[in-house]
Amino acid sequence: MTPDPSVVRGGGAVSRSPSAVVLALAAAVALAGCSAPAPTPTATATHTARPTPRPTATSPAVAAIPWQPSGETTVLETGLDAPWSVVPLPSGSALISLRDDGRVLERLPQGGTREAGTVPGVEHTGEGGLLGLAVQPVASPPYLYAYETTADDNRVVRMRLTGVPGSYALGAPEPVLAGIPRASNHDGGRIAFGPDGMLYITAGDASERSNAQDLESLGGKILRVTPEGKIPAGNPFPRSPVWSYGHRNPQGIGWDSHGTMWASEFGQDTWDELNIIEPGANYGWPEVEGVANDPAYRDPVAQWPTDEASPSGLAVVGDTIFLAALRGQRLWTAWSTGGAAPVTVRPFFVDEFGRLRDVVGRGDRLWLLTNNTDGRGDPRDGDDRLIEAPLVPAQDTRSPG
Repeated sequence: MTPDPSVVRGGGAVSRSPSAVVLALAAAVALAGCSAPAPTPTATATHTARPTPRPTATSPAVAAIPWQPSGETTVLETGLDAPWSVVPLPSGSALISLRDDGRVLERLPQGGTREAGTVPGVEHTGEGGLLGLAVQPVASPPYLYAYETTADDNRVVRMRLTGVPGSYALGAPEPVLAGIPRASNHDGGRIAFGPDGMLYITAGDASERSNAQDLESLGGKILRVTPEGKIPAGNPFPRSPVWSYGHRNPQGIGWDSHGTMWASEFGQDTWDELNIIEPGANYGWPEVEGVANDPAYRDPVAQWPTDEASPSGLAVVGDTIFLAALRGQRLWTAWSTGGAAPVTVRPFFVDEFGRLRDVVGRGDRLWLLTNNTDGRGDPRDGDDRLIEAPLVPAQDTRSPG
């Protein structure tokens, strides 16, 4: 597998590497991965992020080196119906959301799926439905968090996760945050727990462009709340869950080993974006799209033409960010140094799997979730699929230009 040679400049990230595998892979770096011709740079931004507090518990340490897919892949599951989010569990199971009917599937440790439950109140219209899932890293009892579109709004609920691998079930939903604007387009929908233990939520502008600049609206924002839905200390605006604003439709968030927060965002007609997220910052939509060099707004650290990206899920592994691209039908990698811009960006798996909705780091491997059965894709045999891709140290991390 040879990657598409085009390269963009902008931002990057970090991950956790498995020790024994890392040593073996590092020794094989000269032989691993894919080669690429001379890159073509685009606009970049340079700034240092204000780090988020680091985690107090959880994941194993990982090598802070650039990673890339090896080119080998394994299909783990087939026949998924408009999947949107996949969340691995410490037990070896994983949970997958199905957008249109609100079901949550359990992927068993040995393979195969079963229904764990249905999230009540999901109303699928256009891009809305059952979207992002998250599990609090350290919690007793464990809860599954879900972002759902209802008849009235987008909201986050949580449900007790009961049972053991092979028999997980969902308890009754408890509200976490309601009142996020809904529409048939631009519903955002990604949720993730940050290294500070807080819940972060991406909210689209719900096709009302003015929402993004209105601090009284939850639309066009990245939001931050406690696991119970309260306003945490340190939020930039008093009594508000708003963490950053001026977003059109962000759908991917993640943190690197430096505490830098990264987010992917759909543009309109010109530029899709990778941003470094800082509390209280204004990312410009709808006044600007892509790099504007306007001091009133925060520029993206990488940008792509919309037909090459439409980035949804985002994962951070080592010092590498991975972005799942829908319209672009590829996986983008972004490498940075020290959790700041500039970044070096390269594509992989171009047109191999169709639309990619989510990407998740699993040690020295990635999980990719295709999204060809959502009404916009061209389904292939076995779609939609959960795919595993091994990682190897990146062959060439030189900045283009």
